[in-house]
Amino acid sequence: MNVSLAKDLSVYQLVMGVQAPPKPLSLSPATLLSLVRAQIDLLIEEQIAATLWVKLPPEKIWQSELARYQSSVGASSLIYTCQIQERVAEDGGDGEDEGEGRVNASSSLSSPSSLNHVPVHLPPDSQLRRENFLMVLSPQFCSLILAHRPLKKTKSRTSGKVKTNKNQPLLIINTVEGRVIQQVFDGIQQAITPESSQILPASFICPAVPQALLINQLFAKQLLRQDEINRQIIKVRATKLQLQNQELHNKEQLKDEYLKNVCQELRTPLTHMKTALSLLNSPSLKPPQRQRYLQMLNTQCDQQNSLITGLLELVQLEHNLEGTTLESVRLSEIVPGVVSTYQPLAQEKGIMLAYTVPTELPSVWCVSGGLRQIVINLLHNSIKFTSHGGEVWVRARTQGNYVQLEFRDTGIGIAENEIPKIFDRFYRVRTAATEDYGGAGLGLTIVHQWLLRCGGSISVKSKLYEGSTFTVQLASVGNIPKAIATENEL
Repeated sequence: MNVSLAKDLSVYQLVMGVQAPPKPLSLSPATLLSLVRAQIDLLIEEQIAATLWVKLPPEKIWQSELARYQSSVGASSLIYTCQIQERVAEDGGDGEDEGEGRVNASSSLSSPSSLNHVPVHLPPDSQLRRENFLMVLSPQFCSLILAHRPLKKTKSRTSGKVKTNKNQPLLIINTVEGRVIQQVFDGIQQAITPESSQILPASFICPAVPQALLINQLFAKQLLRQDEINRQIIKVRATKLQLQNQELHNKEQLKDEYLKNVCQELRTPLTHMKTALSLLNSPSLKPPQRQRYLQMLNTQCDQQNSLITGLLELVQLEHNLEGTTLESVRLSEIVPGVVSTYQPLAQEKGIMLAYTVPTELPSVWCVSGGLRQIVINLLHNSIKFTSHGGEVWVRARTQGNYVQLEFRDTGIGIAENEIPKIFDRFYRVRTAATEDYGGAGLGLTIVHQWLLRCGGSISVKSKLYEGSTFTVQLASVGNIPKAIATENEL
């Protein structure tokens, strides 16, 4: 049987057209599901063989209820399942209620040739697109559960397109009044094409009111199903709250650990300075010793300043990076200037410093000002941890859709077990050398934060006493990472 409905049919309008129509309630989809389940429970328990007219969401949780009824009552029932016909539009459609109430052939209860299942085709612009319903028709019991989503559209400020608000509650009507159901039944019969199709005998009339016992059973089952769904909702919410509480607890622990580390890092230079000041007060202090203690004060003040500057920069990064955008930057415009700034320091330490950055390299994506800071921090580290007579190279090259920037040195190197920790806050590489390299242990953390926002990455290869190679990878212009592109669109 091939059944279709006219596009201007609206069950909601049919119900509202009766005298003194039932009042729709603004409820959630969960409540609608509980009503459908309670209705199916009653039909199965009483073994009521009925004709069902159905338009429900295509998800399995809804369709399984119909399958449950069909498997229990069997061939004595007849189910008309309304399906929105697929529409392929050049503009991809307006996006309004996409997928709502649409049942593809793959999600039907059974094949269209099934004797007790009849697919009913609805045109793409059918008014039923915004409605879901379950109508039960039988001599001893009739009922209607109807959900209507009001058309309320908002205009996007950015794109100017009109979007449908899908988060608003449903208007739900649940009735067993014969006059209301008869109105809907007659309206559907008139909207059927071809007109010769009959869904029920012409003499069928809905009972005015079902038996009191059936109504009582239906109300009891509705209460049980609603209670079941409420418990499920409470369970889901409780689980969600537990996860949120655990996340907050973890953040608090990280915050406490962070503050503990900050206090410890601030205390150490102050302790050294206080010691140096107390020794400087000694009347028997000789000039060389005085000079050594003054140098200690100067060094510790520099370290304190470096720590505070690093902390402020890191806090600013973590708070401000989310609102920044990426820009196109050329390595050949950044790297040479930074290298020339560090040449005097390299010469003072007797370090050979060189770079190779071809001018024809493609531009890369990076946060404004971020690339310069990345180069400064990594080059500073390479020179700091390289001894007199060592070498430091900076080299850039293309690698597929990315540009790689490599910092290689012949410095003290990093132990293999320490490499995973070097990007942690305040972490300093442990070394057996007597030289105090100072620093706040935040430089690599800051580099990592910049790269996270740029969609880039950094890798490290190192061997103790032989040197280290830090390789930064950034997307070239025209190949912006998908995650960053999506975030920028949002």
